[in-house]
Amino acid sequence: MKRTVLAIDIGSTKVCALIAEIDDDNVAQIIGAGIAKAQGLRKGSITNIELASKSIKSALNDAKRVAGTELRSAVVTISGAYTKSLNSSGIVNIPNKEITLNEIQRVMHTSLYNANIPNEFEVLHALPYNFKVDDQDFIEDPLGMNAARLEVETHIITTQKSNLNNLRKAVKAAGVDVESVVLSGYASAIAVLNADEKELGAAVVDMGGNTSNIVIHSGHAIRYNDFLGVGSNHITNDLSMALHTPLHTADNVKINYGSLYAPSNDLIELPVIGDESSSHEVSLEVVHNVIYARVEETLMIIAQSIEKSGLKEHMGAGVVLTGGFTKIEGLRELAIAILDNMPVRLAKPTDIGGLFDTLRDPSYSGAVGLVKYLAGGYTPYEIDVNRRMRHASEEPIPTQNPLHDEAPKFEQATSISTPSPTAGPIPQPMKEEKKAETSKMVNITEKKTVDGDQPNPISKFWNWATQLF
Repeated sequence: MKRTVLAIDIGSTKVCALIAEIDDDNVAQIIGAGIAKAQGLRKGSITNIELASKSIKSALNDAKRVAGTELRSAVVTISGAYTKSLNSSGIVNIPNKEITLNEIQRVMHTSLYNANIPNEFEVLHALPYNFKVDDQDFIEDPLGMNAARLEVETHIITTQKSNLNNLRKAVKAAGVDVESVVLSGYASAIAVLNADEKELGAAVVDMGGNTSNIVIHSGHAIRYNDFLGVGSNHITNDLSMALHTPLHTADNVKINYGSLYAPSNDLIELPVIGDESSSHEVSLEVVHNVIYARVEETLMIIAQSIEKSGLKEHMGAGVVLTGGFTKIEGLRELAIAILDNMPVRLAKPTDIGGLFDTLRDPSYSGAVGLVKYLAGGYTPYEIDVNRRMRHASEEPIPTQNPLHDEAPKFEQATSISTPSPTAGPIPQPMKEEKKAETSKMVNITEKKTVDGDQPNPISKFWNWATQLF
């Protein structure tokens, strides 16, 4: 049976909403898409809830119109800004000597319990990168193994509670609830990494409009993540100042002449900022020098982040670059030179069913990665923002689960009808309820009596028995 899901990627310059259908084999088919310019955001974080919700609603309405369906909840990306990461570990004994999902869940939660997470921060993801069964390290999947002890090392990604709450408010104001939240760099990695790169280890850098998010994938999970406040709009700003031309003109120059290859001496005519009726000529060599300087600086910042991670030796597959920034000609060659001749690949999101032509662009990696996440593309075991464990070999938690709404009622009924053994005497309302149920049973068993008739002897015995017990 197919389930319909909604994914919303909130980037630094645009909001992308995707509606997809996922079948029982976790094959996704995109049936609706909407894109809107991001407002009320700065460096990937919400600065104006009202404006941000308008952008989200605009993208959402377009996606609904194309898909012809309504959805009440969504999975949303969150920027790496204001996130903190730490590593933790946990250990549990295996009473039955066989590792089940229960033991894996216990050891994951133990690692969370052992982590020193500040009060103002909330857990986004707890991702295991090393399972240890007894004395054997780097077990890919411990499920079903015989052991006396299970250990885990996890990479925990946290974000400020206020940042998370503002995101939820903005999405709620757009008319949908937030079911789960995914780090944007994590979603991009799901969209672009292939099996070999996951096995060998690779850094994924999503180079966006105003920000860049970097994650290092090694040991079948994310080991490191970082947020860089640089993006392609910085090139636009530099060009605007250097060429004394308006921002929209500078952006067109970047798109049309943005190349890192050897420049020509041709001249282009551009309007003057502040007086667009007049124009002046600018050499393409100047344009090249401005772009080259900013791109070089951006790549050097990425190189420093990779060096800081201490995981450079674990990146056998090198660096994978994605995002709108990667459309600049010559980026790969310059990146190889700055990143010490590491392998570099420019990546687009991998194809999934119904992928619209516009979504095949590298700037939509985060949005496509969210859909893949909902189709079970996450780390084999993971604790998400709701503190629930996701298990990749099982069906992922659906976006719209009809049973989910009934869960609180079930829990409430259980808590009333099954009191704790240590709770003491049964409260008075429960006694009355029991008495009422007994009287119903008596009425069913008794025969109707006419005026002056005595009750049936069986009925008298039944009344005596129920009073006794």
